[in-house]
Order: sequence, then C-alpha cells, then structure tokens
Amino acid sequence: MASKTLQLTKRGLIKPPKFLVNNIQFETMMGSVAYGVSSDVSDLDVYGFCIPPKDIIFPHLAGEVFGFGTQIKRFEQFQHHHIKDPSANGGEGQEVDISIYNIIKYFQLCMENNPNMIDSLFVPVRCILHITEIGNMIRDHRKIFLHKGAWHKFKGYAYSQLHKMDNEQPVGKRRELVEKFGYDVKFAYHAVRLINEVEQILVEGDLDITKNREQLKSIRRGEWKKDDIRGWFEDREKVLGKLYLKSNLQNKPDESLIKELLLNCLEHHYGNLSNCVEIPGKASTCLRQIRALLDESGF
Repeated sequence: MASKTLQLTKRGLIKPPKFLVNNIQFETMMGSVAYGVSSDVSDLDVYGFCIPPKDIIFPHLAGEVFGFGTQIKRFEQFQHHHIKDPSANGGEGQEVDISIYNIIKYFQLCMENNPNMIDSLFVPVRCILHITEIGNMIRDHRKIFLHKGAWHKFKGYAYSQLHKMDNEQPVGKRRELVEKFGYDVKFAYHAVRLINEVEQILVEGDLDITKNREQLKSIRRGEWKKDDIRGWFEDREKVLGKLYLKSNLQNKPDESLIKELLLNCLEHHYGNLSNCVEIPGKASTCLRQIRALLDESGF
C-alpha cells in the first residue's frame, strides 16, 4: 500500500514539510486494527518516521554553533489529527490521525521503551502501509531496543489508562461506552493490553501485539466488570514485579548498539558520514571513558 501521508498530501488534505513525504521510511496503521481487536478502519491512526535533510540532523553543517546565537529550528515530528478523508473506504469516509517522527526522536522514544513507539516496531506485517530498506533494517533489529525499563514505562501508561477508565464526565463516543457498559471499556482494554505486552517483553524478549486479542475483545464487548479489571491488574502487577527481577533482559538500553544502527541507517540514506559525525572505534571509546574517570577522580 502507498503512504497514507503521501495520499493525503497529494489531495491537499494536509500540508507537511516539503521534504517529508519523499523521505518517509516507515508508516504503519496503529490502534485497534493493529492489536487485532477491530477491523473497523473508519478511524485510522498512522505512525511512522522520516529522515529529514542532513543539516537538520547535523546542524553544524549549516554553520550552527550549538548554544550560540540563532539556532536552527529542529524538526521532531509532524502531527495532524482528525483529518477528514471523505473518499476513503469506498466513499464511506475516514478520520485519520497522522504522526510522523524525525528518525532521531523515533529512535530515542524506542530506546526509552515508549509503549506507542515500541508497538509500532512490532506491528503485524498486514498493518504496514509503507516501508523502505531502512525501515526493514530497523524492523529486523527491533529487539535491541527492549530492556527491563519497559516494565516501568508500560506500567505507568497502564495506570494512566486505569485512571481514565474512571472518568465520570466522558464526552462523545466515550460517553456512549460508559452509558452502555457502566465504565469506559476502551481505556480498560488498553490497561490490560499494556500489562500483557510488558509481560511478553520481560519473559520472551519479544512482542506479539495481537497475542491476547480475544481477551481484549471480550473486555471491549463489556464481558468484564470494572472490578474484574482492577482485580486482574493488581494480580498481574504482583506477578510481574517478580518477573522483572528474574528477567534475562538487559537492565538498560545498549545505547552504543542502538546508535550504531541509527548511524548505519543515516549512512544508508545520506552516504558517507565522515564529514558529519565522528564514529569512534572501541579503543578510542575506552580511552575517553578512562580519561573521564581520571578527571572525576582529580588526576
């Protein structure tokens, strides 16, 4: 399938930066379609990343001295929500949310184990709208981003969903859910989904975001009571606390390995990076670390 961002741009429905549409490396459907909970694409969430011009990634190439004078405006992401696409779905229409990140920010968020970004790396192939060789390079090495810090990130997001589940003044479609089921089943299923996902990460060092889709579907159908959700959550939290301690995952991200992948992607896109960034070997890296330790010790 073609890039959704490109389609919407050609039809004048969005106006991203001029460089963006021809430099998107990865674009995927997210949301309930990606999680296997719904086949309804009347509302579509699209995530992806692009590679901006070289002087945005390496601003010193444009003469910028970091921290001095006028600084070049950094491109971090292009986001446009609630885009009305009346011709989509055979003329039935579609509302689209687009989020396309600078590859640097995308890598950073993935390295921090941001749940949305990690999920986008592990979507089923059927959800991918557009992917380049660079996108495939990252997908092929996606497991290197996973680490035990995922437990804290995913749990924090899950708590946020539980809190929203209790919203007593919902609006729009959320109000309909609360009136029908007595609580917001959509926030509830996301809380359960996040805990299921981080359990997979801690135990398997991998992630299948559709693995528990039948359980999530039953929550969305209102087959769980609110107390069932909270009871399940409390039980799994205790179990996962122990799994966290036993997990064979690294405690924190391997920043040097992830940086190497990032630079490989940039070099694949731009060509040789020797004039853009110093890529130190292991020996020079060790010497720098030793020098830093000596400086801290006062030698």
